[in-house]
Amino acid sequence: MAHTCIHWFRKGLRLHDNPALVAALRDSKEVYPLFIVDPHLHNATRVGVNRWRFLIGALTDLDGSLRKLNSRLFVLRGKPEEVFAKLFTQWKVTKLTYEYDSEPDSLTRDQAVTALAEERGVEVLYKVSHTLFDLDRIIEENNGKAPLTYNKMQAIVKTIGPPRRPVPAPTLEDMKDVKTPVTKNHAKEFGIPTLDELGHDVGDLNEEKFPGGEQEALRRLEEHMQRSGWVCSFEKPQTSPNSLSPSTTVLSPYVTMGCLSARTFWWKLTEVYRGKKHSEPPVSLHGQLLWREFFYTASLGIPNFNKMKGNPVCTQVDWDSKPEFLAAWREARTGFPFIDAIMTQLRQEGWIHHLARHAVACFLTRGDLWINWEEGQKVFEELLLDGDWALNAGNWQWLSASAFFHQFFRVYSPIAFGKKTDKNGEYIKKYLPILKKFPSQYIYEPWKSPLSIQQAAGCVVGKDYPRPTVEHEVISKKNIQRMKAAYARRSTNTSSESPQKKQGVKRKSESVVDMLKKKEKKK
Repeated sequence: MAHTCIHWFRKGLRLHDNPALVAALRDSKEVYPLFIVDPHLHNATRVGVNRWRFLIGALTDLDGSLRKLNSRLFVLRGKPEEVFAKLFTQWKVTKLTYEYDSEPDSLTRDQAVTALAEERGVEVLYKVSHTLFDLDRIIEENNGKAPLTYNKMQAIVKTIGPPRRPVPAPTLEDMKDVKTPVTKNHAKEFGIPTLDELGHDVGDLNEEKFPGGEQEALRRLEEHMQRSGWVCSFEKPQTSPNSLSPSTTVLSPYVTMGCLSARTFWWKLTEVYRGKKHSEPPVSLHGQLLWREFFYTASLGIPNFNKMKGNPVCTQVDWDSKPEFLAAWREARTGFPFIDAIMTQLRQEGWIHHLARHAVACFLTRGDLWINWEEGQKVFEELLLDGDWALNAGNWQWLSASAFFHQFFRVYSPIAFGKKTDKNGEYIKKYLPILKKFPSQYIYEPWKSPLSIQQAAGCVVGKDYPRPTVEHEVISKKNIQRMKAAYARRSTNTSSESPQKKQGVKRKSESVVDMLKKKEKKK
């Protein structure tokens, strides 16, 4: 049967390594490549202007690539179930393909669309290509549970073997018997929206450092792979959180949106590593992709993964409600230049280094402000180009010492940490130019400088730049005690394993409190 098929683009905004798209072309006479601007996902609360700009760039690039295959991208706005209810009839659709998405809301959405398709007699086919592996397979190999340690994850992946090799992008030859019906009104009916049309003020936008799209992703990947020595010696903890230009690949936004396939990235690294001495996971670039897989698997296997309450692996902490502190953190006016510079870069550029994320996340939660990690998660989701649901939730739990990482007594200093890699505060001067005339000895702590120096620098603390919201040395010690109490309150029955997703071997697991007691005995 020659199908009329819709290929539904969501995250996998690319032609390379897109097995669901390849499946769409197979046995089809007509193919409609479709992207839906979903009001639930694509709204002002969840998507900031930089992310919108990146997404529009990715869609524009995708449409350009489809044009070369004598096809086009169709963009519509609305709830997917309502959009498909019309399109299945209007286009006489017999087949629907898409890339598997493991996020809870996405799974609910896809179930609703699949049910509708089945009612209409539309065949539905999806493929796994947003992750390296089939996440259900990883959970299955771990007795029906998501692994909660990186070492366990590595062991499971080792038994599964390497990720599948990426599939080639479709060619004109693949499209020779397939047509995409395009009308003269295509741009008006199915065009990609502009930032203006979406209600964004483009006047405040900064230079776009990381343009969206598959072509840009592949160009950047190739550029980095040419630096074989750097790739082989890469160790994430040794990179700088406050360098003036990125000290990592900044490929994460492209992998998040699916402009770059994680499997393509994996196998390109494998080619570079071959026959050479190279770093190993967890710190290597392969290791970074496995971290992504680790949190994706956890997010699928653990209920309420992006919340504290109802999350079986998350420590229940009595976080404070401090709207004024949260606003100061979000708006880069905490009075700690290193923290404020990071938050300024985040808002301007949509990207900050992984260790910079560590610093501001620790500061907001257990380090200084004692605010629920869910609040920080929301800000990152809005502002980060690589605001990935699973990684965002997982990393916030880690950095707040709520799950995965339990050494809550290790606190990032908002002063000393930045000095390690940027003694003179050049990063602070770049993102907080109001402080650029301060001498190096005061750039991280301008409130300690004499008034005469502040006046000479043209910035009086408390007037031109805020005083510190808290006294770090005092509050961090107090918060360590509060965290210790939160851990002590954890029931000894609280599992340190994720809940069982399928039938498997049940194990009695230690609570974090039990583990801490054991450590005390060893001392």
